[in-house]
Amino acid sequence: MKYIVVGLGSFGASLAEKLTEQGNEVIAIDTSMNKVDTYKERITHTICMDATDEFTVSGLPLNDTDMVIVAIGEDKGANVMTTALFKNFQVKRLISRAIDDLHEKVLHAIGVDEIVHPEEESAERWAKKLCLKGVVDSFELSDDYSIVEVNVPARFDGKTIKEINIREIYNLLVLTTIANTEIKSIVGKTRNVTKVKGVASPNNVLNKDDILVVYGANKDIKKFLKDD
Repeated sequence: MKYIVVGLGSFGASLAEKLTEQGNEVIAIDTSMNKVDTYKERITHTICMDATDEFTVSGLPLNDTDMVIVAIGEDKGANVMTTALFKNFQVKRLISRAIDDLHEKVLHAIGVDEIVHPEEESAERWAKKLCLKGVVDSFELSDDYSIVEVNVPARFDGKTIKEINIREIYNLLVLTTIANTEIKSIVGKTRNVTKVKGVASPNNVLNKDDILVVYGANKDIKKFLKDD
């Protein structure tokens, strides 16, 4: 089997080494030349490159690769962008590492085949929540851009994503929606179940109990929430 492992942190490096030891061909990628040099004798191939660069990634043997594992853990922005890039190249099987619940939902929306939850002894959870009304969860892609999970404003109830004009008015992109459903057990107890609806479509109808996962500039997100 042929694998591409992106990210030579403790999890990615350990995985790439074990796959190599089992006789697989592994291409391990990291932006750190020191890490690439450290593991070059223990992994089939190690390459220093930026996996968020489309032109560079297009030069990899993607058609001959059985599986791509995005093991980037510290930089969630790079993880999401790298995962989306490999998804766009339609690799045979794509697995990505999730750091928290919102990150996992975004990866599901992108369409990864499987989510990995490695032990997080050394991982740093640095996502901060926006202290604004309506925000359920969030994480930063950079100092200026974030992905946030927000409650659907009441004014959007019953409208489609196209009708609310969120892209035109606020310059925000809806990645997916999450449905909150209350179900009752056979003994009469109720509990809330959340379900990610997949990649957002302009024709998706919003419900006031749903959650929107949106991407954009922090200033635009603040404006959107302030208008609620």
